[in-house]
Amino acid sequence: MLDSSKIKLIVTDIDGTLFSHTQNKVPDSTVDAIRKLHEKGIMIALCSGRNKYLIGKSGVLNYVKPDAMITMNGATVYVGENVVHSYPIPPDVVNSLIKFSKRLKFGLTLIELNEGHINYIDDRVISAHEKYGTRFPQPRTFPDNYDRVVYQAICYCDALDESLFLPHIKGAKSARWDEYAVDIMPEGSDKSKGLLALLDYMHIKPENCLALGDGNNDVEVLQFAGIGVAMGNACQACKDAADFVTDDIDKDGWANALKKLGIIN
Repeated sequence: MLDSSKIKLIVTDIDGTLFSHTQNKVPDSTVDAIRKLHEKGIMIALCSGRNKYLIGKSGVLNYVKPDAMITMNGATVYVGENVVHSYPIPPDVVNSLIKFSKRLKFGLTLIELNEGHINYIDDRVISAHEKYGTRFPQPRTFPDNYDRVVYQAICYCDALDESLFLPHIKGAKSARWDEYAVDIMPEGSDKSKGLLALLDYMHIKPENCLALGDGNNDVEVLQFAGIGVAMGNACQACKDAADFVTDDIDKDGWANALKKLGIIN
């Protein structure tokens, strides 16, 4: 039996969970649910693969005023404007990704704290960005030895190319979010590690947290939170990791989950 009576924090993915790319907005039912949560004193944290800049560009902050943000799949955590957790990708991993990007000829985005750059744009890059309504990062030619601090990488390749390079990059793991796009992060980092850092900062226990998500990069955070909720439109791995599967995002799934669990009326 799920115990939702002690929930103090709701942690939510953005794309496909909070923000509908069919409606191109946060559903009205979700906005209303968030208002009710804040009225009850329950906090909201965004938990995304995007960096803070791209979260702003998504338009989600026009609908939601979060108490905290877990960004870049847990690599950085913000409370207000303060960074309370930071876990960059080791430079040797970044340089290996650049090498394989050039060798296998796929686009690579390297995301820093406040900006990101891409080295190559092709149909795979265009396809992935069009699906999620995002713009391309600033193009840049990457040197073999990258000269900036990187917190997340995105490889625009299919699963075959991923299988060719990932085993050769020590200390890295992947989370695929599109047929042609896969996030690369340090082996010891994921959204759950970002949530752990946030909970430590806020002095909240995991059992006092509910997480919602829909993608492969949400699996760990759904398993870590006291209650994990997968959207009806979630991938199968996400549903398998969840305690509860709600309706599709476009069928009021976010709000319905909180209602069915008795967190809001």
